[in-house]
Amino acid sequence: MQSDVIVIGSGIGGLVTATQLAAKGAKVLVLERYLIPGGSAGYFQRQGYRFDVGASMIFGFGQNGSTNLLTRALQAVNVSLEVIPDPVQIHYHLPNGLNLKVDKVYEKFLQHVTAYFPNESQGIRRFYDECWKVFDCLNSIDLLSLEEPRYLMRVFFQHPLACLGLVKYLPQNAGDIARRYIQDSELLKFIDMECYCWSVVPAEMTPMINAGMVFSDRHYGGVNYPKGGVGQIAQKLVEGLVKAGSQIQYQARVTKIIIENRQAVGVQLANGQTHRAKRIVSNATRWDTFEKLLTQEQFSFGETNWQQRYQKSPSFLSLHMGVKAEILPKGTECHHIVLEDWEKITEPEGTLFVSIPTLLDADLAPAGHHIIHAFTPHWIDEWQGLCAKEYQVKKEEAAWRIIDRLEKIFPGLNAGLDYLEVGTPLTYRRFLGRQDGTYGPIPRRKLRGLLGMPFNKTSIPGLYCVGDSTFPGQGLNAVAFSGFACAHRIAVDLGL
Repeated sequence: MQSDVIVIGSGIGGLVTATQLAAKGAKVLVLERYLIPGGSAGYFQRQGYRFDVGASMIFGFGQNGSTNLLTRALQAVNVSLEVIPDPVQIHYHLPNGLNLKVDKVYEKFLQHVTAYFPNESQGIRRFYDECWKVFDCLNSIDLLSLEEPRYLMRVFFQHPLACLGLVKYLPQNAGDIARRYIQDSELLKFIDMECYCWSVVPAEMTPMINAGMVFSDRHYGGVNYPKGGVGQIAQKLVEGLVKAGSQIQYQARVTKIIIENRQAVGVQLANGQTHRAKRIVSNATRWDTFEKLLTQEQFSFGETNWQQRYQKSPSFLSLHMGVKAEILPKGTECHHIVLEDWEKITEPEGTLFVSIPTLLDADLAPAGHHIIHAFTPHWIDEWQGLCAKEYQVKKEEAAWRIIDRLEKIFPGLNAGLDYLEVGTPLTYRRFLGRQDGTYGPIPRRKLRGLLGMPFNKTSIPGLYCVGDSTFPGQGLNAVAFSGFACAHRIAVDLGL
């Protein structure tokens, strides 16, 4: 098959790009280094358990508006996926007894927060209402490429107020707006955690556009879990891609992007095989794309400039556990965040993320058992240079520190443990092919909202980037947005 477009990597951003283009009639070839699609949204199976590689708190499966990007991506290639609604986004276990659930019903959530901070009731409502203003702007327009002038003109004439609203919020960060309405220092720390749990930076460094999307969509489209696990999203997108006449090739590790006459024209695989196409899309991180798949001479000033603004976020230490069902108290929610000390929110092993997807889909574990996936930020430097025995000991010590913390919420966890697998930043790097196992880019310093994030086009003609190191950043719905934008830009460039 002569390809119009080659996509390097089958993360959700790459698959949305591929399926959107295939739906428009392009011939797309997706090259995936691993055995299955999905990247950070993949899965693996052990002893009857089906574990999600990454988090299981999924946005983008709503039925209304335009921000339900995962629903729309599947529909574009005539596939669908059963999802299970989660009535609570997160159950927070925070310092000073701040034990709070984020209910899907917006007014209930505001009541829960106000109960802890009664003197800030007005400020709480004003801040979260302002997030709704951002969301309403996003949710009223077709989310495509901001690099395409005709699209921008069309959208502006159709929705001038929404566009002006987004322009207003584009350079702003959530923390600045929170401090406009709120004085209580602990409440501001809570809003830091509200941001950190998906952006891996505090509120002052989290773009307001992203905050508006997450803080409102959880009450609008809601958090929904795919039946069969998060890996089903990628599996269904691949099914749709093939139905639309395009291809995916597994165990196809790209080692080089081929440049001729200063233009990207193809790729070379680890086995020496080459593929050529009119357009090349990299779903690898920008560090992997520009530092590994291209030579130093092809590394542009613009890329150097971007790396001066953004750095790699930490990776994670991950515990995938199978546990006896009786250790979970009645009424346990699916998603939890644990932090004992506000000063350690951004430190390794400070914030602890917990997902229990079997509370929504019992079929992911053997009867009478649940899955607990606990993960916490960790830097790869701490795990390098160890011999095999030292590495194993360090993993076990870290795992038991996490389990001891979880015992306070789930007494008997240790005794009820049926299966345990520990992953480190080295594991993430090995299986996901992400430099240092990073979760994605985070600002080196406070920036003006999303204005510093690169779009999909690169300085090399014919080469595009997609995924979490392009606008608008991390998260499944965000990388789906980048996929819609990238596919739109390429479709216009190819005249589709």
